[in-house]
Amino acid sequence: MPQDIELNAHNKEEFPPAHTAEHLLNQTMIRMFGCERSHNAHVERKKSKVSYILERKPDRHAEREIEQRMNELIEQNLPVTFEYVTRAEIEGLIMQAEPGSPDAGLSTDRLPEDASETIRLVRIGDYDVCPCIGKHVRSTAQIGHFELLGTNWDEQKHSFRVRYKIV
Repeated sequence: MPQDIELNAHNKEEFPPAHTAEHLLNQTMIRMFGCERSHNAHVERKKSKVSYILERKPDRHAEREIEQRMNELIEQNLPVTFEYVTRAEIEGLIMQAEPGSPDAGLSTDRLPEDASETIRLVRIGDYDVCPCIGKHVRSTAQIGHFELLGTNWDEQKHSFRVRYKIV
């Protein structure tokens, strides 16, 4: 299947470096804190905000580690590739996945009800994979530098918001 085919309507025009960084950030948060992918994201050219549900507020050391890990991943020049699969094939990938691998975390739960049967998976090296129809860079080295601008913690909701920009 050609990579430029539009499977589902898409109402955003992403800034590919920041959007690809969001994928890396999601997997970094999963690995560091055992959380799910972001529950609220506003990814923009000038500044992006992504929120996660966590058990507790990360300390400053953990915040610095997030930024450090992100820049290490970017520097690894991981390839960003696309794979077209059916929903049934996604279930097969999940069942065959090694525990802790990116495929083990695949899910179709967040797809819109009217999403097509064929889904585009975006893979970033062997670090992350998820269904996505957005625009991405070809490799992580094209992202630039990840700069953590700050964080906010909502104790009531256990929501940790990360603000970042790509320079």
